[in-house]
Amino acid sequence: MRLPRAITVLAALTALLAAGCGREPSTNTTARPTIGVKGDEQSAARDLGFPVFATKNTTRIGGADSVANAAAAARAVYTGATRVTRPRAVVLADRRDWRVGLAASVLMGQPLRAPLLYTDGDDLPAGTKDALGALKPTGAREIAGAQVIRVGTAANVDGKTTDIRGGDPIALARSIDAFASAARKTTSDRVLIVSADDAAYAMPAAAWAAKAGDPILFAHRDAIPRETRAAIASHQQPKIYVLGPTSVISDKALDQLRRLGTVTRIAAKGEPDPVSNAVAFARFLDGSFGWGIVDPGHGLVFASDRTPTDAAAAAPLSASGTYGPLLLVDSPDTLPKALRGFLLDIQPGYTRDPVRGVYNHGWIVGDERTMSIATQSTLDALLEIVPVNERASGAATP
Repeated sequence: MRLPRAITVLAALTALLAAGCGREPSTNTTARPTIGVKGDEQSAARDLGFPVFATKNTTRIGGADSVANAAAAARAVYTGATRVTRPRAVVLADRRDWRVGLAASVLMGQPLRAPLLYTDGDDLPAGTKDALGALKPTGAREIAGAQVIRVGTAANVDGKTTDIRGGDPIALARSIDAFASAARKTTSDRVLIVSADDAAYAMPAAAWAAKAGDPILFAHRDAIPRETRAAIASHQQPKIYVLGPTSVISDKALDQLRRLGTVTRIAAKGEPDPVSNAVAFARFLDGSFGWGIVDPGHGLVFASDRTPTDAAAAAPLSASGTYGPLLLVDSPDTLPKALRGFLLDIQPGYTRDPVRGVYNHGWIVGDERTMSIATQSTLDALLEIVPVNERASGAATP
């Protein structure tokens, strides 16, 4: 697996990151990678984005908020430089409720492949407006040529729009599911149920929905909302996967779901937290459902469990390029034990020639308040391909 074109992408994204967070561009050159730096400049390596925005095994989308991160992720996936690299449609979702963007992540799946940008209610932040202008969506025939899909917002934009409406985020999730099914001309035989109340446990669902096109629907701890039940019923006894332990979606709620289809819970063993539950989902495989990552050679996306709107912002990264699950950190300065153990388990190794090996690559979403440079460096080392004897002995463990 090869490293993405980090530097060329990063240069195009820098303005978006500054505009999206609504702040003046930083005077700190470590946060502003540029192209064309000369070698006789003292800060040449730093100004090119190393190691703040890129290392050999990681690439950072370093926005200060989810608006900027969504804009940058969309531009990383769709550069917009030619018609072929422009999306057919773009999703605009209201960032004021994390559940709206999470459910809308499914629209990055086939056939629409529509990346998500955030609005602030009915207002367009500067980063979103700039990204939308650069992406220049061409129009998707499956939705009557619409270029922009507005979800829970009436933001005024140029081009042909179509709207998905709902009285609340749970009803919106049902409407999104119906919209995606109509575009695909069939319903999915799988649905993913997540907590409507605990965002951190729900976050990893966005990456899978974007990659696989399986809808995200919401449950409370002990009850399945009417809108969710109606949405599941439209799938006609689907396979229902519940993401999270009993502390967020109880067995009582699962009993209600079993009337609507076959139910499988995805949860870490013991006393899970959002980090370990994300790892459990990354490892999980049931037929064609699940990432099933138990070996080297994968893309991975890392975000903070404290910024749930980053899940939908980053979802296009999991549905293109190096394809991979969303994993969570719970502190900017240390890697959680469960995440470190998982990365050690899938660390690439080689016996003779690393050129013939496979590689892991990580996207980091957020600035240094999400993940420090020291932690990014640790991640880089854990993703690195190493001699098998070092891997087995733990000599390469950072």
